Amino acid sequence: MLLVSCVVYGQSTVTGYVYHDANGNGKRDRREQGVAGVSVSNGTQVTVTDAKGRYELPVGQDNIIFVIKPSGYAVPVNELNQPQFYYIHKPNGSPQLKYGGVSPTGPLPKSVDFALIQQEEPTAFSALVFGDPQAYNEREVGYFAKGVVAELAGVKDVAFGLSLGDLVGDHLVLHSPYVKAVAEVGIPWYNLMGNHDMDYDAPADSLADESFEATFGPANYAFNYGNAHFIVLDDILYPDPRDGKGYWGGFRKDQLDFVENNLKYVDKDKLIVLAFHIPLLHENENAFRNADRQRLFDLLKDYPHTLSMSAHTHLQRQNFYGEADGWRQAKPHHEYNAGTTSGDWYSGELNEQGVPVSTMRDGTPKGYAFLRIDGNQYVIDYKVAGESADKQIKLFHPKVVAQGRGTQAGIFANFFMGHEGNTVEYRIDDDKWRPMTYTEAPDPEFMRLLYRWDTTDELMPGRRPSNAVNSTHLWRANIPTNLPVGEHRIEVRATDMFGRTFTERSTFRLAEPAQLP
Repeated sequence: MLLVSCVVYGQSTVTGYVYHDANGNGKRDRREQGVAGVSVSNGTQVTVTDAKGRYELPVGQDNIIFVIKPSGYAVPVNELNQPQFYYIHKPNGSPQLKYGGVSPTGPLPKSVDFALIQQEEPTAFSALVFGDPQAYNEREVGYFAKGVVAELAGVKDVAFGLSLGDLVGDHLVLHSPYVKAVAEVGIPWYNLMGNHDMDYDAPADSLADESFEATFGPANYAFNYGNAHFIVLDDILYPDPRDGKGYWGGFRKDQLDFVENNLKYVDKDKLIVLAFHIPLLHENENAFRNADRQRLFDLLKDYPHTLSMSAHTHLQRQNFYGEADGWRQAKPHHEYNAGTTSGDWYSGELNEQGVPVSTMRDGTPKGYAFLRIDGNQYVIDYKVAGESADKQIKLFHPKVVAQGRGTQAGIFANFFMGHEGNTVEYRIDDDKWRPMTYTEAPDPEFMRLLYRWDTTDELMPGRRPSNAVNSTHLWRANIPTNLPVGEHRIEVRATDMFGRTFTERSTFRLAEPAQLP
């Protein structure tokens, strides 16, 4: 939170400068120049700086003023790699809440200034994406640090990271150890709010993010990098406006007003990346308020290059929105509903690190994603924690089958980033490639691991996984039995929505049928 003046007085507007911090000291020195044409927001309204880098915005008693980082510049980070792009203005602080919220900030400074640092910023870059770290206690923070962060510490050629909400599990004092853990990655890290990051004792939705704001700043903000424009939003309505209980996916009017006001200053050629916690799916309006999704889609109708990212479900799937869903363009809108770094809530058997395997209910191993952007185009790579980057498919099939005897057993391929319509093929030995059949069913490998918990004679360390659900990225093929006795090779190849092909291999054995006594 960068400001340079301690002179204060009462006012209903905030003014200040966005400036080039040439010496990196976080203060606007006399010779440091303002940066013109930079967007600044109070959370709803958006303005741009004038030729001298000056801006002015209205404020009330509860605003976070923030700069929308322009391309070609960085914002400073603190010692924990948190971007410092905002100033909290809550003269009286938060209402009385269990986790405290924001302490009183007092009168508004005479000038609220934001530092920018020029940097080389290519239009081709990568960002890290985490779904739901969601630790419920210090032990689980340790699982997150050891099982995910440790393999990323010191990562190279990644511009920044972004966690898609549920940073912790309801116990908001864990926000601090979460921040310390993710700081070890060593890159600037952005965060958004999930339903488990809220103040549950807040009397209104606009106050449910007070403790989040105290640690992370605004719950709704934007920034640019390269030719991409990122919009980060809190999409949890709490308390649920329908009955005052629980929460509902959606946006308040002021949040969507911010999106509208912000987009007025965003070129149509940019890639618009929206990030929020609850996916936009409308299979059941109990999950997300239809009117809010429709207004968002209407605001995006003139932007041909878009992507949404969400988490929340502890599954991985690709969602596509077309005309029937209210999308206003011919090309469907893609939402990546990301797999999680906590997997299935830190459940399952322990691996060699002593960390729960935590495979998700649809058979997706826990992990994280790389969002790779080139201009206004993107691809997404899912990385299974603890595995090589080329581990994109998990196979399940019998180890041995009776030769010449029909079987209903099959070869299953769980293509973690796949979706219905992808081309997934298999071949046995060096025979021709044949198509596999898309099927929505529980992943049999996950079921095998799950049933170990239900059939063991002795309790295993850890916690039983959740029950399986149908996977949206599973394919099946018959296993042949009309081949010679002996070992045979299985090869599966799958092509993703970005045109890239991945391969996984295994073997099975045909044996003479066992004779009955």
